[in-house]
Amino acid sequence: METKSFINFIESFLCTYCFFVTFLMIYTVIIGCNVVLIVVICVNRSLHEPMYLFLCSLFVNELYGSTGLFPFLLIQILSDVHTVSAPLCFLQIFCLYTYGSVEFTNLAVMSYDRYVAICHPLQYKAIMSQRRIVCLISVIWLPPFLAVSVTTFLTSSLQLCGNVNNDIYCNNHSIIKLACSEPRVNNIYELVMTFLTVCVPVSVILYTYMRILKVCFSGSKQTRQKAVSTCTPHLVSIVSFCFCVCYKIFESRFNLIDVPSLLKICFLLFFLTCQPFFNPVLYGLSLSKVYIMCKRLVLPSVKKF
Repeated sequence: METKSFINFIESFLCTYCFFVTFLMIYTVIIGCNVVLIVVICVNRSLHEPMYLFLCSLFVNELYGSTGLFPFLLIQILSDVHTVSAPLCFLQIFCLYTYGSVEFTNLAVMSYDRYVAICHPLQYKAIMSQRRIVCLISVIWLPPFLAVSVTTFLTSSLQLCGNVNNDIYCNNHSIIKLACSEPRVNNIYELVMTFLTVCVPVSVILYTYMRILKVCFSGSKQTRQKAVSTCTPHLVSIVSFCFCVCYKIFESRFNLIDVPSLLKICFLLFFLTCQPFFNPVLYGLSLSKVYIMCKRLVLPSVKKF
């Protein structure tokens, strides 16, 4: 009996540290890839163009979002008691919700930039002036932070009659469900903000890509090649993120009992690791300018050797 208990302890210990090392490695790779691309874009003046500046904003958001998840997750894996204080829980809600909102607005602004570049190439520099770039970057970051600040404030002001959260990270809707009274204001505001932060950017993306497709079908072969080379990574990023967000919205709003717990955890982690992990790889490999600059930054010693 004692031997069996000892074996179970060893198995539990190895499983815990296996998860810890796996997530630590993923977080380290995410930080490394995104930081390299941010440095490459900031240092090289040839990359100080609207498309790359919006990409830099996207990579900063990937760092921000993953930092809102992984440190909390790593601490929870090693902890014997899986509890988190209320202030840290609301801080995580704020970080993860702003990450998701900024991601959508960033992707919408990038689609607008591709629309101007492909549909109005001669007026591109005039339209995408420095002033407009600053304005668009402000639109990417400021409205989501203001909207989520209100969301977090409304949730933190609720009186809760429970303290058990079944998600692997703090979730705003899960906290709202613990409220003692009917949180009508919170639910209405959350639905409105979901519409504004998800539906509005998606509408912009759909409209711009409809116009891009129209130009591609009626344009030259060179125009189609340019559209494919610059839009493919962007489209892949949009589709993967939309899939993750749709699942997360349905999962939080409806009780998906038939979905296995392991599959739920995988989808929830995929939502917060897919974009930070794959976006830098996707854009770094598909955009030739970025790829060449990354090779020069990361592999100078290899060339000398």
